[in-house]
Order: sequence, then C-alpha cells, then structure tokens
Amino acid sequence: MGIYRDRFVPRLVNVACGMKANEPLRERVCSGLSGRVIELGFGSGLNVPYYPATVTSVSAVEPADLGWKLAAGRLAQARVPVERAGLDGQRLPFPENSFDTALSTWTMCTIPDIDAALAELRRVLVPGGTLHFVEHGLAPDPKVQRWQHRLDPLQQRIAGGCHLNRDIATIIRAGGFEIRDLDVFKGQGPAFIDSQSLGVAAAA
Repeated sequence: MGIYRDRFVPRLVNVACGMKANEPLRERVCSGLSGRVIELGFGSGLNVPYYPATVTSVSAVEPADLGWKLAAGRLAQARVPVERAGLDGQRLPFPENSFDTALSTWTMCTIPDIDAALAELRRVLVPGGTLHFVEHGLAPDPKVQRWQHRLDPLQQRIAGGCHLNRDIATIIRAGGFEIRDLDVFKGQGPAFIDSQSLGVAAAA
C-alpha cells in the first residue's frame, strides 16, 4: 500500500478534488480567509487561485511529496507567499497563536486522529481565530448512512484512508470550536460520497 498511497493516491485526489463542480465551493470557503493562514491538507494546491487579497501568507501542511510537486504550477502563480511548513496535521511545528485563520478542504475525512489535528489547530490559532472548512461526511439521511457505513472500509483502502461516515459538525464541535456558519447539502455526485458540510467555526 506504500507505493499506491505515495504515487497513485495524490493523483487520484488531484483529479477528484479538482472537478469543476468543486470550484464554487472552494471560492465560498476561501472568501473569509485573512492574515496568516494555515491550510490543513494542501494537496496539489487547488485552493491557491481562491485565496482572497486579505490573506498575507499561507503555511501549507501536506504529507505527500507528490501532492506538493503537482502543486508547482499553481504555486508559481500564487498571489501570496505559500510555504510547505508541515507534514502532519496531528503535530504542527508552530508555536501558539501563529495564525489568524485556518483552512481545510476535504481533508478531515482522511486524518487518522482528527481530534488531535483539531486540538493542534486550536493551539496555533490566535484567540477567536476561525477555521474555514468544506468536507464530505455522514449524510443526514439514515438510508444513505447505512450505505456509508457499509462502504467505508472499501473507501479507506481505495482512497488512502478517506472515511465516508465522519460526522463533520459533531467532530468540529467536539474539537473545541464553535460553529458560526454551516451549510449542509448534497453535491452533484452520489449522496454516499457527496454529502457536504461547508462553514466557519471559531476556536472556543
């Protein structure tokens, strides 16, 4: 699985997360970012074109070397400084109060210890700093949920540890964040993999 995860999964994520249908969601989730930003799960830099002018710098946390290489073209056109500044969202190499805002797009599904990652985000955000997120996860419909639970083990194997059935809002609240804005909706794809949560949460 090491070769598959290292050489194939970043390409799969680049294609799947780079679909045109995701572009309006990226624009929405990035619109409120400001100041020093930490981006959890930078991937191949698909959010780079959507950073607003209020952003002064981005610290990109990305474990996959191939993902970072795939981002080269977007990084070359970035309007703000972007540096690769961490490999593991569960252990961030920054002091407290380092960032004004945080960004996570389709990342919380994959982090093995998401509770640890959220605790780290709270630690490195300034008091009242905000987390801007769009994530797929547990659907509101119980019938869809049953399929998500059934397919989750297969999804993890195919998509590098991605879970279908994480309750994003509950996880974020349990991580010590207060959700200020939340939109839960079905995307254009099948509900079992395209039940989306988009919002903003503040470090409580």
